Amino acid sequence: MNALDKSKIGDHDLSLADFISALGTARDLPLVFHYDGHAVRSGYHVTEVKAGQFSALDCGANPEAWSEIFVQLWDVEEAGRTHLSAGKFSAIVRKVSEHVRLDATARLTFEVSDGVRPMQLYCAGTPVLKDGGIHVHLQPRPASCKPRDRWLAEAAPAQACCGPRENAGGCCP
Repeated sequence: MNALDKSKIGDHDLSLADFISALGTARDLPLVFHYDGHAVRSGYHVTEVKAGQFSALDCGANPEAWSEIFVQLWDVEEAGRTHLSAGKFSAIVRKVSEHVRLDATARLTFEVSDGVRPMQLYCAGTPVLKDGGIHVHLQPRPASCKPRDRWLAEAAPAQACCGPRENAGGCCP
């Protein structure tokens, strides 16, 4: 599989372009999503692909703006159906892009429901080639505090460089 560069997006977020690129090397293989400890059933459908442009004010009164692509999966069993191939999934996204402007760098979010339980939001892990298929583990998308997240991101390099360590020197005065 292609190595994914997460330097431009959050630790738990793939962009649409990175996701589709990772699928490109194994287009004929089944694409199997995993969530809440189990795999989606073989009859799953991609019921919707939508693009969102968001503007918000976070809890620190900072303006925020981002793009997000939502892929809705309906986790159902259908007789005679198999998991979508990676190529079919990519073709669905390509077809949507003919009618809806999809920002390839946008954060990718999956909405999953079995038609009974409420829809849940997930972020995708890196696609992995194993057992004759491409497996994607979906993790629940947690709420976050953007000012706190920024503060932690800014503090991480300073702690890595100037935190307690055995040898003095390096990057700290």
